[in-house]
Amino acid sequence: MDAGRVVDNGSVTEPRPVRTWLTDMDGVLVREEDPIPGAKEFIAALREAQIPFLVLTNNSIFTPRDLRVRLLRSSGIDVPEESIWTSALATAQFLDDQRPGGSAYVVGETGLTAAVHDIGYVMTDQDPDYVVLGETRTYSFEAITRAIRLINNGARFIATNPDASGPSAQGMLPATGSVAALISTATGRQPYFIGKPNPLMMRSALNRLEAHSETTVMIGDRMDTDIISGLEAGLRTILVATGATERHQVADFPYRPTMVVDSIADVVPMVGQMQLPDDVPDN
Repeated sequence: MDAGRVVDNGSVTEPRPVRTWLTDMDGVLVREEDPIPGAKEFIAALREAQIPFLVLTNNSIFTPRDLRVRLLRSSGIDVPEESIWTSALATAQFLDDQRPGGSAYVVGETGLTAAVHDIGYVMTDQDPDYVVLGETRTYSFEAITRAIRLINNGARFIATNPDASGPSAQGMLPATGSVAALISTATGRQPYFIGKPNPLMMRSALNRLEAHSETTVMIGDRMDTDIISGLEAGLRTILVATGATERHQVADFPYRPTMVVDSIADVVPMVGQMQLPDDVPDN
């Protein structure tokens, strides 16, 4: 079967409307800090049509305000602050739902510490309810050691996302998943990951928009994070071939996206149509 001809698992004769859009950031809208052709037009079309949307990222380093400015200055993509949903925000929401008014020892940067602070958590290294690990460019051996000791003493282990590595201008960098593996090896305790591919990330985004999975589409560039988490959350999914997963690799996975397109530019004409175009399977 041609990877570009993937059928919607729902009925093509009675297409479900599309009222909400979710999209990944890296590999879909930007590559490093360079805009991918069609990204600015896609966001502009959503805003002009006043269609609810969120830009999702597993990156927990930056606050939504930081990310908005970075996107605008480096890529010219104008995404409102309230339309950015990070793994840090999803993690904070999870903590607030599970144990309101709790405490945490946080290993991470402003995006995570601000999110945890905003839910009213006390950040402490004295008998916290949770150790929360996020991404940072300055991992401290002392902080990691403290996290290990706190987990061994009974703190629950949470991590913003399982990404083992991330890109930079100088090359690959170790990310949250790699440091989580180090802590797990030392403690024998596995973290609960909040970000993609956990469908909880999608569910929290839907709740933020007061949207329904049946009428929402997720756009991503990775089959093993964006597409699987969208699928498990009950969303239709679009894979763009501008990031981690190439077209020929789609057939290697035991699940399929609703649709595969070359880039986000191919999605722009779908905005405002209120339904995905019919696609016919090649059997």
